[in-house]
Amino acid sequence: MPEVVRKTLNITFPIFRVYKYVDNDGHHYCILTESKDEIATDKDTLNHKIRAVSLKADNSSFVKNWEINDNIIKNENDETSIWFWTKYTDFKDYDGDGLVDPIIVYGTSALNGYDDGRIKILIYHKGRKVAIRHQNGVLDLARETQVDKAFYDLPISLQTSVKQKMELMRKNGQAIFPAGWQVAMKNKKTSFNERQ
Repeated sequence: MPEVVRKTLNITFPIFRVYKYVDNDGHHYCILTESKDEIATDKDTLNHKIRAVSLKADNSSFVKNWEINDNIIKNENDETSIWFWTKYTDFKDYDGDGLVDPIIVYGTSALNGYDDGRIKILIYHKGRKVAIRHQNGVLDLARETQVDKAFYDLPISLQTSVKQKMELMRKNGQAIFPAGWQVAMKNKKTSFNERQ
């Protein structure tokens, strides 16, 4: 990406990935950037901040649709890195209306790796951002999931895809959701943990 475009869009972190998609609204680009703050002893890159910018091509320039900004949290867990989980990120038209419904997933690691990191799933549907926020925990009482109420108004195909991604995260050892999370979501709960 040319430096003048990067400056115009205030893209200061290294670009990790760019997604391009076309729908009935035009040509779009989603640029994922990660801060690359340090290299761990195992040669893994650690990021303290991330930023995503969604753009629509408009003649010879771009119009920003939305952006994501987040960072690690320094607390008793001392998060060490935050990054985009592209294995679960996709850009599809889930409800057949000709518009792509982006799903962006990212997470953090802390002292116990994934086991006490956070996960965010952001869904963009018809100009609205809907989020699922989850805190992993090595202790049962530390795990909590929050679901925006608007999630349950999304098309069923989109809800199903997100739940499948959550199940895959669990199977891949990246998420420890509270026991009974599937039932909680079936019952349209907006917050669930293992203290209830």
